[in-house]
Order: sequence, then structure tokens, then C-alpha cells
Amino acid sequence: MAQNNAINDLVVKGTTTIGVVCKDGVILASDTRVTMGYFVAHKQGKKVYKIDNHIGMTIAGSVADAQKVIDIITANAQLYRINLNRPMPISTAARMTSNLLFSARGLMAQILVGGVDDTGAHLYNLDPFGSLTEEKMTSTGSGSPLAIGVLEDKFKEGMTLEKALPIIARAVNAAMKRDVASGNNYNIIVIDKSGYKELSDAEKKELLSKGS
Repeated sequence: MAQNNAINDLVVKGTTTIGVVCKDGVILASDTRVTMGYFVAHKQGKKVYKIDNHIGMTIAGSVADAQKVIDIITANAQLYRINLNRPMPISTAARMTSNLLFSARGLMAQILVGGVDDTGAHLYNLDPFGSLTEEKMTSTGSGSPLAIGVLEDKFKEGMTLEKALPIIARAVNAAMKRDVASGNNYNIIVIDKSGYKELSDAEKKELLSKGS
């Protein structure tokens, strides 16, 4: 019951985040509206973070709790690279995040961890209690039902990044139009063998024109 209430609280708090695995990489996306109940606390909030050159993380829920997780995992990813002279596997980053959430038992954060390593592209979904599932396509937050509707209709497993990007832009846009706790703007991150890249406003605008 407590776990269900915690997840329901995340849905009520707002946000739309999306993650998909493509043939040649991973796409992470989110809106930028930060809410406190019915109050818009910030219009350009950051909800997708760079953990390393090959790993990204999206956050939904309490900003302070999520930022604590991000700081810890980012530091550990850098230590892993220094100590072992190789990048941290995506599964390791996800498992470390899972252990952190489980041990804290009170961090109000739902997280997506995605990236590309030697074994390919991976995406993991974590709830506030550390439950961990690997996904090909998922969305979190209050706008997720709207985003999932677009994704399940248009996204197909094995798509290339180029084909999937307009669909992701359309999914975020749909949530922003219909979910009061999502809006203002959105960010899209692409992670492939070349590394971590955030799309510019011009690139995002072009994607929406392709997806219409």
C-alpha cells in the first residue's frame, strides 16, 4: 500500500519524461515545467541529466531527492572510469541507483536511466523503492498516459534514432497540451556511440514539423 501511495504521489506532482531504445542509441526527453500543486514554480526546470558521456537520467517527483540521486550516481560513474579505466556499464548505473533508492526508502523520485555501452543501448525504469525493470519504451509522470498513447501507436522496436525522434517530440508535445502539470518547453537528449547530445531549439522545432 505504501509503495502504491508513493507512486501515486509522483503522478500527482506532475512531469512528463520519456525514454526509448533505438537501433543505434537511446532517446531521453522531458518537459520543463516544475510544479508545486497548482503553482508553477519554474518554467524551465531541468529533468534530464548527463551522468557520463554515455549515460543519461530523467527525473520525476521531488526535485531535491532526485538531485541527490543524480549527484551520487554521477560521482560514482566518474570514480568507476578513473579506477577501472573504462566507462560504467548502463546496467551497473541502474543497479547502483536501485540500491540507493531501496536503502533510502523515502526518496520521492521515479527515474529512467539510459545509455549506450559495449553491449548496446539500454533503458531502465526505477520506482521510488528501487524496483528495476529494463524497457524498450516507457514514460513517467502525470503526462505519461498521454505520451504512452502516442508512443504505442507510432514507436516500433528497432527504429533508428532518426525515425524515432519526431515521434518522441510529438509524444512530449501531446502531454504538454493536455496535462496541466507538464508544459512550457521540453528537452530531448540523444545518446549514441558518439556520446551525449542535447538537441537545440531549432532541431526540436524541425522535429515537430516532421511529426505533424
